[in-house]
Amino acid sequence: MKANARAVIVGGGVVGASVLYHLARAGWTDVLLLEKSELTSGSTWHAAGGMHTFNGEANISRLQKYTIDLYREIEELSGQSCGLHPNGGLMLAATQGELDSLKLICSRARYLGMETEMITLDEAVGLNPLIDKQHFIGALWRADGGHCDPSGTTHAYVKAARKLGASVERFTRVLELNPRADGTWDVVTDKGTVHAEHVVNCAGLWAREVGQMVGIELPVLAMEHHYLLTDDIPELKGRSQEIVNTTDYAGEIYMRQERGGALIGTYEPHGKVWSPVKTPDDFSMQLLPDEFERLAPYFEVGFEHFPALGLAGIRKAINGPFTFAPDGNPLVGPVRGLRNYWVACAVMAGFSQGGGIGLVLSRWMAEGDPGQDILSMDVSRFGRFATPKYTSIKVPENYGRRFRLAYPNEELPAARPVRRSPIYDKLLASGAVMGANFGLEHALWFAPNGTPPTETPTYRRSEAFPIVGEECRAVRRTAGLYETSNYGKYEVTGRGARAWLDKVFACRIPRPGRLGLAPMLNPAGRIVGDLSIACLAEDRYFIVGSGFAEEFHLRWFWTCEPPADVFVRSAASTLCGFSLAGPNSRAICSHSPVRIRARSCSVSCARILRPPLSSSSTSRRPRSVTRRPS
Repeated sequence: MKANARAVIVGGGVVGASVLYHLARAGWTDVLLLEKSELTSGSTWHAAGGMHTFNGEANISRLQKYTIDLYREIEELSGQSCGLHPNGGLMLAATQGELDSLKLICSRARYLGMETEMITLDEAVGLNPLIDKQHFIGALWRADGGHCDPSGTTHAYVKAARKLGASVERFTRVLELNPRADGTWDVVTDKGTVHAEHVVNCAGLWAREVGQMVGIELPVLAMEHHYLLTDDIPELKGRSQEIVNTTDYAGEIYMRQERGGALIGTYEPHGKVWSPVKTPDDFSMQLLPDEFERLAPYFEVGFEHFPALGLAGIRKAINGPFTFAPDGNPLVGPVRGLRNYWVACAVMAGFSQGGGIGLVLSRWMAEGDPGQDILSMDVSRFGRFATPKYTSIKVPENYGRRFRLAYPNEELPAARPVRRSPIYDKLLASGAVMGANFGLEHALWFAPNGTPPTETPTYRRSEAFPIVGEECRAVRRTAGLYETSNYGKYEVTGRGARAWLDKVFACRIPRPGRLGLAPMLNPAGRIVGDLSIACLAEDRYFIVGSGFAEEFHLRWFWTCEPPADVFVRSAASTLCGFSLAGPNSRAICSHSPVRIRARSCSVSCARILRPPLSSSSTSRRPRSVTRRPS
């Protein structure tokens, strides 16, 4: 085994293999993948192998399209078949809300240049004759997608990477990851120690444990996942083409053809966590016990919507663990406080996303920039609030919603409240409908007396629309107070603060008593942050930005290496904030400045936040101004 490597990748599943290939393709030929057992032996080997471009995030959808297109390239380079079945994708809608969702997906896909269209149910049955169309009202077809062979695809990545100079060591267990003072790593294995400039955690089911080796707790958890393989189905006999991979929102199932039969899987509402505390070291190429009684009600919905499946015998049942993050998206990128330590884990949809993740991570490592906005996959989107307890509550919630609609006005209830400001109870007493931003509860709008403080998830106008409209009009007529505690807040102090900030931000650093906009740029000139900075004194600065990006900003500040005479800290959990806006705001401050300062967290705040709708003095906080500091 090598004694030195530019990068060591821990984990030999499809994601680790993709990262290996992409680093080698980027010119990092001195890279080494370590796998404690056989390649694919964690979750990859028992995956259904589905690939598609469906995603609510446009940038992730692009990466999924890249992944699917990449398979032909690695087949040609490696000489290894990926077992591709590019038969496209079909999504079925049973309700108006589901149909609205499909129309949104369709318009987004067309914007991205992907071949897709809304089709009739008769056309859908032509693509999949197993559909009983009486249960549905519409369908979306997409050309990109299908399924592949998990083992063949992973080995194609590895063979292509080896041809570019990369190395793989199987049956090599990583025991320790020890950082050196220069930012490099000693990777201690049961076959010796490798000195590496970079370490990449692609350990899948063991990503949590590999994170703990360096003192971090990654928000990742494994869930048991079932799918069934049927006997041959007469309705599929004699067809010249496979049926199109099909997703049934209402039935919460997915299906595709498998030889002469079908594969059908479900994401049941009450999923089961696997190994919640520690992943067994000796788990390799194993499946979990079947639980037909628990899953029967969910599969029966599929048998009703696709009657031929209910008449076919069950040839085989697969139950294996897959890892998830609390919101279902992967965890990708560098970790603050650990030089040259990277993660690419919690990638449940590995055969849709693995190639794209390998691409952006290799760019990030080689060029210092992922090449596009991937904040929805960035590991920094979770802060310290994402504890193991939080993860254990949110992951099952996400799993059970895998095939449910994500409405733009929907707030998920699990693991809340996590973080609260001092006026949280006052807001609730005033009728606030709460949202969560980076774990912090904040008011979205206020229900009038006698109106339930709830909002129905929808793609159309909800019951909150007229109320929020009146809130906005009231602020425009008079004034309104809203809480800004959910913004990210940072203090930078020290003798060298101004000089250091002048390097961090692409703006003139304001003089004492002044405030200014402060964009952050990476070496390629791309914006990585848009904040506001106030100079409180020559050696003291206050910075405000998006609360969702707090960990992202802190990581960037850390990467910019503050000198010994500069101190940076987050003040998000110690400072609250309020914004008063509207034509009467100056008069309100002038009339009773002491009262506002002294009682803003008690009676006065609640009184200003929740007047009657017809009030002519002030108003509730409008939703339209919740995202940007004033």
